[in-house]
Amino acid sequence: MNTVTVRASRQYDILIGRGLLPTLGAEAKKLGKAQKICVVSESSVYPLYGVAAEESLKNAGFSVVSYVFPAGEESKNGQVFLDLLNFLVENRLTRSDMIVALGGGVVGDLAGFAAASYLRGIRFIQVPTTLLAAVDSSVGGKTAIDLPAGKNLAGSFCQPSLVLCDTDTLNSLPLDIFRDGCAEVIKYGVLYDPKLFAHLEEKGLAFDREAVITRCVELKRDVVMEDEFDTGARMKLNLGHTVGHGVEAKSRFAISHGKAVAIGMAIVSRASACVDTPRIVALLEKFGLPTRTDYSADDLFTYTLSDKKRSGGTVNLIIPRAIGDCAIVPTPVESLKSFIQAGL
Repeated sequence: MNTVTVRASRQYDILIGRGLLPTLGAEAKKLGKAQKICVVSESSVYPLYGVAAEESLKNAGFSVVSYVFPAGEESKNGQVFLDLLNFLVENRLTRSDMIVALGGGVVGDLAGFAAASYLRGIRFIQVPTTLLAAVDSSVGGKTAIDLPAGKNLAGSFCQPSLVLCDTDTLNSLPLDIFRDGCAEVIKYGVLYDPKLFAHLEEKGLAFDREAVITRCVELKRDVVMEDEFDTGARMKLNLGHTVGHGVEAKSRFAISHGKAVAIGMAIVSRASACVDTPRIVALLEKFGLPTRTDYSADDLFTYTLSDKKRSGGTVNLIIPRAIGDCAIVPTPVESLKSFIQAGL
């Protein structure tokens, strides 16, 4: 097992390794005070791991209730969010109690935002069961729900009290969902780490899971500790996301987050004439990820206007100059459409 410690507004550990889910109760107990825990999960994850999580928590002495919502990005909305808050009220969770987010990025975002909001804030534990959540969304405290105008437009910064990543849960992922997470893994290589990028080029989908997840989490930890509230260096983690969120929104989330980010990375690499564009595109394709879209620059531009990274008349684009070398480039909104067009 590997342990990565985040020292942000709340200090917490990220535990990464095989066979960790049965230790959830014991690890939660170390956090103290809580008597009741609400496990929040979704309909595709709960049947696989819900009982194991509940039993571990009960064996540690917690009273446990569970809230399970329909799987999919479509559930990350205001109505499900309010339903969850009302569920917490009905089950009389107090400010000293906790939430466990058991699932992928949708579960973590929704449960984390509920934890940030309920009683003005209670603690929560992230238990990521997808690669994407393990390397990205479970770490760093970003929580949110989607609005009709776009993705993650209502949310809060709320650091978890613990992240418990049992890499065995990745074995149940369909290959297509595993590939989604690989887009975020590749992103870390492009942003910061040529050695990680080269390891992925060499190993493909057979990369060392525990080592690669740990490396990605270390990289994100460093950025979060430098810029917890996403006003500077942390913006780089949005590589591929501005255009990618446009692809997601235009498809009404028929195109998954990972695939959309892959398309976004390829578009900005081509548009910026990055010297390593051929390697970036080749690696994305090696992992079975798309690098082009049929949507027009007009289509994508319309959705990027609602992007939360927009500031007044500019959007902060993350531009790769080479593998391991990316820059934050404030770009006038009026120039964005032509930039997207250049990368299609």
